[in-house]
Amino acid sequence: MAERREGVLGVFAELDAAVEAIGSLRAAGLKKITTFSPYPSHDLEHALHEPESPVRMFTLVGGLTGAAAGFALPTWTSLDWPLVTGGKPILSIPPMLIIAFELTILFGALSTVAGLFINAKLPRARARVVYDPRFSQGHFGVWVSSNGRTDEAKQILEQAGAVAVRDRAEEVRVEL
Repeated sequence: MAERREGVLGVFAELDAAVEAIGSLRAAGLKKITTFSPYPSHDLEHALHEPESPVRMFTLVGGLTGAAAGFALPTWTSLDWPLVTGGKPILSIPPMLIIAFELTILFGALSTVAGLFINAKLPRARARVVYDPRFSQGHFGVWVSSNGRTDEAKQILEQAGAVAVRDRAEEVRVEL
């Protein structure tokens, strides 16, 4: 599958050069950066300064909604069809805790999955692949969306020590 994306891809042999390139790109005002690595690296994560994932807010809102629903459902049911058993009050909190707990877990888990799909922009109508086979052979990649500043991004990547620099005009062929 061949695809074209606007931006510049730099291939680096050393991790330090890739981290330096990310710092230089950020200093130049280019913020949309994606990295490729043959193994997980904390240096790349620190260089990217990614904000914390908003998925946890989906989980919190889902959990609170589940807890509210877990108390509202038995309350509504008890008030609509009162059943006095052994002189106990119609609305009793302890039996509601079980339902509230279960719905908290259910809604929290479902909203976490929904948040993951929303933030990952899944499913995608078409694949967005910018890849170089050297990323699996020990090289590091830095992709930057250039927003019309392709020459400047290329120059920064080359100065940082990129082994190869490729812009959007070149197609990337990937076998799926």
